[in-house]
Amino acid sequence: MVSPGQTLVTADVVIAGAGAAGAFYAARLAKAGKKVIVLEAGPPWTMGDLTSSQIWSRRLRWGGPPVTSGGSHPFGYGFNAGWGFGGAALHHYGTWPRMHPEDFKSQSLYGKGADWPIAYDDLRPYYDRIQQEVGLSGDARLEIWGGKKAPYPLPPLRQFNQAKLIRRGFDALGMNTAPMPMAILSEDYNGRPACLYDGWCDSGCPIYALWNPLVSDMPMAEEHGAEFRAYSHVTRVLLDKKDRAKGVEYYDSGGNRHEIHAGLVILAASVVQNPVILLNSVSDFYPYGIANDRGLVGRNFMTHIVSLTYGLFREETENHMGVTGAQLTSRDGYDKVRDGGPYGSYQWLIAPAIKPNDLLGIATSRVDLYGPALRDFMERAARHLGHMISMGEELPDPENRIALTDRKDRFGARTPTLIHSFSENSQALWRHMVDEGRRVFEAAGAQDIWTGPLASAHMLGGTPMGDSPATSITDSYGRVHGMTNLVITGSGLFPTGGGVNPTFTIYALSLRSVENLLEN
Repeated sequence: MVSPGQTLVTADVVIAGAGAAGAFYAARLAKAGKKVIVLEAGPPWTMGDLTSSQIWSRRLRWGGPPVTSGGSHPFGYGFNAGWGFGGAALHHYGTWPRMHPEDFKSQSLYGKGADWPIAYDDLRPYYDRIQQEVGLSGDARLEIWGGKKAPYPLPPLRQFNQAKLIRRGFDALGMNTAPMPMAILSEDYNGRPACLYDGWCDSGCPIYALWNPLVSDMPMAEEHGAEFRAYSHVTRVLLDKKDRAKGVEYYDSGGNRHEIHAGLVILAASVVQNPVILLNSVSDFYPYGIANDRGLVGRNFMTHIVSLTYGLFREETENHMGVTGAQLTSRDGYDKVRDGGPYGSYQWLIAPAIKPNDLLGIATSRVDLYGPALRDFMERAARHLGHMISMGEELPDPENRIALTDRKDRFGARTPTLIHSFSENSQALWRHMVDEGRRVFEAAGAQDIWTGPLASAHMLGGTPMGDSPATSITDSYGRVHGMTNLVITGSGLFPTGGGVNPTFTIYALSLRSVENLLEN
């Protein structure tokens, strides 16, 4: 650890953020012989800290300076963000579908959104390599949607009654389903044990069955000399000259200021915190913040629009068993254009494990009930409830943005606000998903059916990649336009978000980018 009196350290690489991308970069760069220092604002979690409980899962969420929310549909940053070693990937559900080929070219194909500067086939070999390393479980042959892919290294996870019952509805409507590809082991793999199916994925996985940064990347990085510093809050990037970063400024838990100078600076803090660092990096070179000459930093923030479908079945559903992500998926509705309907892709996440309470719990699925009515409902639903989640695409909109307020945190940096509203198209897509969910549950034989309110999940955009600095922040490898040694990682790079979970794509992009850095 750096003592309070020490203000300057040098390294080859300094990384802000110890989440999925930050730990991944640290492992590969340290293995290549680079001196790497990783700064993480939150606690130094270890696998031994993980506990399967809802209280514990809340501790893994954001606990840093407040992020206010605004707009017609405020975004729940605290639930989606991470806090500490492992970042948001420490409480993610391991749901790892790939983006589809059309997601990368939506502007060219449909005149909507923005094109990525790469195509699916550019990323496909990296997807294939990552899934082998992680031990992805699934059945690629049954996934009739999306681009070509290598077979998954492990068979699908076990399915419980909830999935089997809901699948009846999809079958009756002539809709296709497949096992959800999951970064959770269905069999022992590379010294890690298979899943126990106890449904506590969002509080971490202490047995190593669910992939997260503490499973392999952090140990690999530390084995090769990388240093991880907890409670180290990065406030801004320091510059040598306009096109070159010198390092970063950060504050420790005692409020002491430090600098780390490095030949390569990587921002892996999060979709929100990366723009916050850039916007707070005001200097004579960049009076509005680094890469913000055109006012693009933080704009085009995206999330996924979410619908929740619930029903009670005569049969017991075993809804406490399985995994938090999903047992099955259906992407028959992934076509972006539909006759007379809203634009955008969506997927179904079928039969997630569910607990008695918390944000996605049994009790909170019926917020209209209380007292004896809630008790009676819980007694029935605990054994007979089934549910599924639909996740839909949101188009980039510059008015959905991460900006700075005039308030300052205890380190003197301006704090962020996240302004977000769903468009009429997104709300129409949500209604379309709600209607389809009801039809599926009716066809499945559910006795009572209800739906949850409009919701959102995941953070995307804000620092998108592209070919031109006029419309994007970085190139296809995450290098900031006009800068020789400043790199951004994570799903903030996504020009469009598609209708699938982002974590698998984050890893594939990170592998492509870090190998390019090492080759050049």
